[in-house]
Amino acid sequence: MHTGSFVSIRNVSLVYGEAEEAILAVQNLSLEIEKGEFVAVVGPSGCGKSSLLKLVTGLLQPTAGEIHVGDEKVLRPIRGVGMAFQNPTLMPWRTTLDNIMLPFEIVEPHKRLIGRNRAKYTAQAEQLLATVGLGQFGSRFPWELSGGMQQRANLCRAVIHQPQLLMLDEPFGALDAFTREGLWSVMQQLWIEKRFTGMLVTHDLREAAFLADRVFVISQRPGRVIYEATTDIPRPRTLHTTFEPSFIAIVHELRERISQELNV
Repeated sequence: MHTGSFVSIRNVSLVYGEAEEAILAVQNLSLEIEKGEFVAVVGPSGCGKSSLLKLVTGLLQPTAGEIHVGDEKVLRPIRGVGMAFQNPTLMPWRTTLDNIMLPFEIVEPHKRLIGRNRAKYTAQAEQLLATVGLGQFGSRFPWELSGGMQQRANLCRAVIHQPQLLMLDEPFGALDAFTREGLWSVMQQLWIEKRFTGMLVTHDLREAAFLADRVFVISQRPGRVIYEATTDIPRPRTLHTTFEPSFIAIVHELRERISQELNV
């Protein structure tokens, strides 16, 4: 693993199923992510983007190749990872505040400490809610929140325990365009404050360019990295940034690479 690399994926292949029904999902895929870097993965549907997240977190084991997170080879589901998915997975019987505090109850060392330090943990959760504009909604239940508000709460829960690694699987995909773009800024703000290592899977090329330091384009199945774009646009980025020629050029190049892959 090269110096500074926090996530190292080396020549990884993944086969689903067995014998004649086997599907080669990912083949000889390699990429490196620096500590504190935010990367995005884009590509055609079915190219193995979500499989890649499962491989990095140890939910799937590669058929070939190696994955390292930190100094550890990934052989089982890893600890200290935050995750957010397309659909908010908030528990409907818990208030928004209690949902956000859930990682404190199940992740060490917080699990051991929350009993005698609950006030401190509650204050942390309330501060994070305020950061994303939900300061007045901690006592509300998920079903009392809009979809965008639920996803803000979901992001808070994913980062509240200060994970070293945050995995995002199309977290804004189910939302309308205005809500989605607003949440890009929320996500960027959380990253600037927490400086976790982030990995985003998305179909939205503007979203990838807005949030990421680097964007990887994955080929059609079996997935492998075919292009890497660096988004060297200063942060914090705003929605105005998305109309700047340098930003538009990055998005066009990503689209062109995927179109070539699809022979469109």
